[in-house]
Amino acid sequence: MKQTSVADDVLRAALGLFAAQGYANTSVQQVVEAAGVTKGAMYHYFQSKDDLLFAIYDRMLTLQTDHLETIVARGEPVDATLRAACVDVIETSIDFLLEGTVFFRSVHMLSQPRQQEVTRRRRAYHDTFTALVEKGQAEGLYRTDIPRGVLVAHFFADVHYLPTWFSTDGPETKEQVAAQLTELFLTGVAAAPGRG
Repeated sequence: MKQTSVADDVLRAALGLFAAQGYANTSVQQVVEAAGVTKGAMYHYFQSKDDLLFAIYDRMLTLQTDHLETIVARGEPVDATLRAACVDVIETSIDFLLEGTVFFRSVHMLSQPRQQEVTRRRRAYHDTFTALVEKGQAEGLYRTDIPRGVLVAHFFADVHYLPTWFSTDGPETKEQVAAQLTELFLTGVAAAPGRG
């Protein structure tokens, strides 16, 4: 086994067990047995079960944050930038559907410092996303009769609801769903006569 794959093996095992039997009902011993490693090997990368749950989400959030920064850095018009950001967060959320489901089902069990770290990093992502909406409002593209926070919360509510209904075996691909939800959101926030 390559040393660099140990962390991946442990995380994969933890994800499977957390999904199947719940975070609270999974022991570190079960994780290392499923991963085929020793506790010492696991503790080289993760100090606790808490670290495992955090790391499962960290991979997803880090990827989404990197993607958003890349999209913004292109310097395209705000409407194109926001559209690309919406599509990306939906597609990556579908790619990490199991990770997101496991994490949000168990996030309340994380230690307080870990919860604070998650909140800080999610807020940073949302702030960047919200700044795009704000810029579009300043350019007259998006409605201003509804608070920005409500507009953004509406979009991310759809994203967070994905695990309850989306299936990779369903009739629509992640690309189709991402395009459809993005279109619904952007049509809903578009400025129109008489509504700001």
